[in-house]
Amino acid sequence: MTQTSQTADDWADLLEAVARRQDTKAFEALFKHFGPLIKAFALSSGLHSQGDHLPEELVQDVMLAIWRKSASYDRRKAAPSTWIFTIARNQRIDMLRRLNKYRADVSADAIWDLESDTELFGEIRQSRIQDKVKSGLYDLPVDQRQVMAKVFLEDKSHQEVADEMKLPLGTVKSRVRLAMKKMKLSLEALDL
Repeated sequence: MTQTSQTADDWADLLEAVARRQDTKAFEALFKHFGPLIKAFALSSGLHSQGDHLPEELVQDVMLAIWRKSASYDRRKAAPSTWIFTIARNQRIDMLRRLNKYRADVSADAIWDLESDTELFGEIRQSRIQDKVKSGLYDLPVDQRQVMAKVFLEDKSHQEVADEMKLPLGTVKSRVRLAMKKMKLSLEALDL
């Protein structure tokens, strides 16, 4: 039985072999088939943006859970792939929760050079606002981001931007207005 020709019943048989006999050959077949699929799931769900190692870590966590929990698999209730990807989804959620739990809200660099405790919260707040503004800029569509950068970072007038980018003045003003609305909503969500 080759991997490409295996059916749901074949995968269920392998899961049951792992459950009954801790069959390493059956587990190896499951790993070879589902490991790359779980990694693809992790990549498509953006897990790698939290750390390049996390997709592989998710594969390891899921496969370990399969090894440990295979006895709870019931082919009458779910297809093997459904059961495995439910574990993958839950492991991914748990992984993200752990990451967020230990993520520092304030980096050591944000407070290292502060001169006094009275300035601490103001400085941290300002740093967070700056980070949120930068993030908000990157979330804007490219055309709005370019105009905003020229107007606010390069300190150019709307007319100068229009001339430089060969755009009508109304288009530049419209892009700035739309970008400002989006940025305002983004900053209001911060509740600063």
